[in-house]
Amino acid sequence: MTTYDAVIIGAGLGGLTAGALLARAGRKVLVVERGNSVGGAASSYKVGDLFVEGSLHETGDPRDPRDPKHHVLTRAGVLDAVQWVPGGLLYEVRGGPLALPLTLPDNFAAARTALGERFPQARDGIDSLLGDMEKIAAAVGTLSRGRAAFSRPKEAISALMKLAPAIRDWNLSLTQKLDRLFGDNEAVKCAIAANLPYYHDDPSTLWWVFFAIAQGGYLQSGGCYVQGGSQRLSSALARAIRTAGGEVMLRRVVTSIAIENGRAAGITHTTKDGSDPQSVKAARVICNAAPPTVATLLPEQTATTFSARYADQPLSISLFALTLGLSKPPREFGFTAYSTQLLPDWMTSLQGFAQAAQLLAGEPGERMPPLAIVDYAAIASGVPAPPYALSIIAPDRLANWQSLDTDAYRAKRARWQDAIVRYLDSRYPGLANAVTHSSFNTAWSMRHYLGAPQGAVYGFAPLPPRSRFALPARSPDTAITGLYLSSAYAGFGGYTGVIQAAGQCADMILGEKS
Repeated sequence: MTTYDAVIIGAGLGGLTAGALLARAGRKVLVVERGNSVGGAASSYKVGDLFVEGSLHETGDPRDPRDPKHHVLTRAGVLDAVQWVPGGLLYEVRGGPLALPLTLPDNFAAARTALGERFPQARDGIDSLLGDMEKIAAAVGTLSRGRAAFSRPKEAISALMKLAPAIRDWNLSLTQKLDRLFGDNEAVKCAIAANLPYYHDDPSTLWWVFFAIAQGGYLQSGGCYVQGGSQRLSSALARAIRTAGGEVMLRRVVTSIAIENGRAAGITHTTKDGSDPQSVKAARVICNAAPPTVATLLPEQTATTFSARYADQPLSISLFALTLGLSKPPREFGFTAYSTQLLPDWMTSLQGFAQAAQLLAGEPGERMPPLAIVDYAAIASGVPAPPYALSIIAPDRLANWQSLDTDAYRAKRARWQDAIVRYLDSRYPGLANAVTHSSFNTAWSMRHYLGAPQGAVYGFAPLPPRSRFALPARSPDTAITGLYLSSAYAGFGGYTGVIQAAGQCADMILGEKS
């Protein structure tokens, strides 16, 4: 029986990143993936002639050493293996309580200027908020290097001191933080947090410090897109594993995790139809999966011990992702930015986001959800065209779809797609007649294809800590010796959170005695 230093279940972004780090550090690594290709959510593919991006629209630029992904991707050998294309700005926000569109740049200085000129009465609050976000993002960028950050004590101490705004408002929600600074000025709140579904769907339960880290990361380093799609990043990580002597095995399903003397000791995997079972031994088992999925692979008693740590952690939101293929570039219909946040007229406050996911429980009517729209043709994205891909996402819930049979599900999904296209056509005249292709993934799709419980796309929900001195329960380590998580559930969601968690996972293993 073959023995490995680490076996990784799942070739998503977290599993591939951890695998590349370990393989390049000289560990014998095997990655087992049930799908036909690597990447999981970090993938791009075609539906007919239409290019579909699995998840990534924009991430903080990892070429900036202050970005938490920088050192991880450098060590994994892939930072320069793909092209990182600047998005040009964070987003343009339209509608809702904003009388006129606002362009928000993706750097702190220009964002201060743009927001201050639009909302001069809120200038002090804007300066205070962005100042706190800048300090927190800079501190996290330094401290994300782990032990290496303290090789320069002065730099590390400076980073710790910059965390003062986070400590002061440690357990505030985003709503509480913004209310303190802006009162009932909902326009400025929506301008600052128009891309809320990239993190959560309710500002009153979104941890303010997490928002500062995530949004601050964009404003610190700038936003960018992987030229040609996120599949290129995933494929580069798989190549790094193989080049370092590791193995990546596709179309194999892990059916169990072996436990010996209380610790993970290997796995059994089969073909998709359950035939050809093979077992391998491993000193460590890393799971690029949700804890409920991992629990099904463990013996009953071990599963109970493993699951207890996650029992009181709510799951993140889900999303729908509608990709439209247009016969003409979106700019010909009025799109002026790579990323547009389109807020509906009924949404007069930031708190309106909390109602958005519920809308798809019923039939489409006058109320449309707030939409995040990405025009790949607005930058040198490398996305093939025509058709010109326009990606549209919004909050969703599995409960909106799971009670329907297949025919009813498809019919309802088609009605919502038609309604969304009509709505977009009312804002961008002529768009509806230019739609030649489409692909619509709902929360049900996220659950079915990604194995995400409740369709959760960001792991656990980024809720505020219960007290000022509490820490979020996020770690690659688990209650089972030798068993680790390397996914959004080990840290925070999004590409930055997953890559950072994968780095922490690999470092834990590399720091242990054999």
